[in-house]
Amino acid sequence: MDLNLAGKRALVGGASQGLGAACARQLALQGAEVIVLARSEEKLSEVIEQLPTAEGQKHGYICVDSGDLPALAVAVQAEVDRGGPICIWVNNTGGPAPGPAHLAATESYAAAFNQHLLSSQTLLHLLLPGMRELNYGRIINVLSTSVKTPLPNLGVSNSIRAAMANWAKTLATELAGEGVTVNNVLPGLTRTARLEGLLTFRAEAAGKTEQEVEQALLQTIPARRFAEPEEFANAVGFLASPAAAFINGINLPVDGGATASL
Repeated sequence: MDLNLAGKRALVGGASQGLGAACARQLALQGAEVIVLARSEEKLSEVIEQLPTAEGQKHGYICVDSGDLPALAVAVQAEVDRGGPICIWVNNTGGPAPGPAHLAATESYAAAFNQHLLSSQTLLHLLLPGMRELNYGRIINVLSTSVKTPLPNLGVSNSIRAAMANWAKTLATELAGEGVTVNNVLPGLTRTARLEGLLTFRAEAAGKTEQEVEQALLQTIPARRFAEPEEFANAVGFLASPAAAFINGINLPVDGGATASL
């Protein structure tokens, strides 16, 4: 099984912490040159310092807000011009704030559409030419199990994740003949800052302690535990590899069996 990514360049979004940082580490372990992208230069610098580095690997970072589309385009194009084609793209962006769909402001939906779908299309235009040139491309979108079953009190997130999943499936059909695969990995409840925020929100909304909310959530997971970020990153690393060349257009939950649908 070929999991070697030596000589390949990868871009990982939302990589200053959590799932993004874990994916960056996994791709670096497999030999890729990793470029991490997020808003916090300080955190990105820390992530880069901790990435495994073998001979020939030169990691880097891009400090930009993915919601600022002009700035995003300039920054990523500069990296492509500097270092060459990027053929692995872990498309990860922080999720919208929690809350019921019917209470969300119209502006919240517009901001989520910009932050997720429009930024993704912007990056696609910049990265796809290099993937075609190399006849090797891996577009891996970090979405949510809400793609399969909408989650309570995540109205805006449920909506935009579904749009992203259909965008990805359409691309998977269009690009498969060019050596480019497009897949979605769906994290379940994983020990990240996002989970901590969700526990706080649900506890306040229900008038319970965070410990009570946590125990209730654990009962919804057949594995009876939360995932670790590294477990999610393992799935991303496999999909990025040559071994996954015939896996295309799928939604892969990494959730301990919690999703109730196939």
